[in-house]
Amino acid sequence: MARADFLVTNIGQLMVIPPQAGPKRGPSMKELGIVEDAVLAVKDGKVLAAGARDDVLPSVSLTPDAHVVDAGGRLVTPGFVDAHTHLVFAGWRYEEYAMRSAGSSYLEIAEKGGGIASTVRATRDASAEELFERALGVLDLMLASGTTTAETKSGYGLSLEDEVKQLLVVRMLRERHPIDLVPTFLGAHAIPPEYSGDRQAYVDLVIEMLPEIRRRGLAEFVDVFCDAGAFNIDETERILRSALDLGFGLKVHADELEWTGATELACRMGAASCDHLLKVSDEGIAMLARTPSKAMGATSHTVAVLLPATSVFLGKTQGAPARSLIDRGAAVALGTDFNPGTCTAVSMPLCMTLACSVLRMGPEEAFTAATWNAAWASGLGNRAGSLAVGFPADVVLIDAADYREVPYRFGWNAVFRVYKKGKEVWSKRPSVED
Repeated sequence: MARADFLVTNIGQLMVIPPQAGPKRGPSMKELGIVEDAVLAVKDGKVLAAGARDDVLPSVSLTPDAHVVDAGGRLVTPGFVDAHTHLVFAGWRYEEYAMRSAGSSYLEIAEKGGGIASTVRATRDASAEELFERALGVLDLMLASGTTTAETKSGYGLSLEDEVKQLLVVRMLRERHPIDLVPTFLGAHAIPPEYSGDRQAYVDLVIEMLPEIRRRGLAEFVDVFCDAGAFNIDETERILRSALDLGFGLKVHADELEWTGATELACRMGAASCDHLLKVSDEGIAMLARTPSKAMGATSHTVAVLLPATSVFLGKTQGAPARSLIDRGAAVALGTDFNPGTCTAVSMPLCMTLACSVLRMGPEEAFTAATWNAAWASGLGNRAGSLAVGFPADVVLIDAADYREVPYRFGWNAVFRVYKKGKEVWSKRPSVED
């Protein structure tokens, strides 16, 4: 008989998210594996058994020091995976928010010295310790909203010294905080002011940074902001090909402000994800929906990461074409896009609400996009986003009787407790033995 050291009983609904080979597409995005009156058993931080009470309890015994939690009829889900964040930075940009509210566009603000450039100035001036303490507080907020894994990018240094500083802070956070972080190098976030007259020299510098980032093991992915006012398609391809040659995974900020062909490039190169996609073309959608490509000698699934909180925050309430992407067979994930300029949200449940209300995704699709598919977009396919046997016991107890309450409760935080690899890491109130 299997012996568990952590047991969650009296679960009203258990969301397993059945695993499969690759991200979920089309109708499979609605398959959540909901089990009523369920039990979850854990051993050494991994799921030992998950299912109906009468099926699991007879097959599981407890170790002498096992921790038993009564869920009280609550909903239990996998921890949320945030597929796109910009966690490490200094300064806020509330002045720009007021300017946008008065009608200024993203590009107009950037032309006046705002936008990414203002955060670059503040981040360069900040110490690693200051950046660390600030990001640590944000991670606590994310954890309280049920996030247990997140991808996060550099991109506010735009010099080797300052990009390394950001990525070293991410490494410190990985060692200190329970949320698993997947680091991405985004040196190609913007052209810094000192290179405004020679953008080609800055593209060359980004490529020159890559071997040092790789040598120090500071990032798993390389991302490029390919859009109007940022990097063009030729510059993006140069950087991505250099990154691919060094063994990095690829990501692309694609087709947010204008169509550039970035989504098509990401698919051709086998990127793990292309993100934003407000202006994605019909051909881009078709390529995302096609058979996965080959990259780095293995099958690559390019996931469409949608960021509805950003488009709403910027007043672009139409958002990305989620319905077309899903109906045509693309794999869709969600992220907060937490950053100081265009989205200050940290809550994946809030993003799920916006995905349902604005992008017309169903609650089931939103859950899959915030767990299983987001894990694939973050390079963690088959390693996160599910509570099937053998997966890490990243568990969220939610004050809800039905999973549909999570996106329905607009602006609420219904998270009750969060467990990382079977250990409690956050609670709405002080924990007591159940």
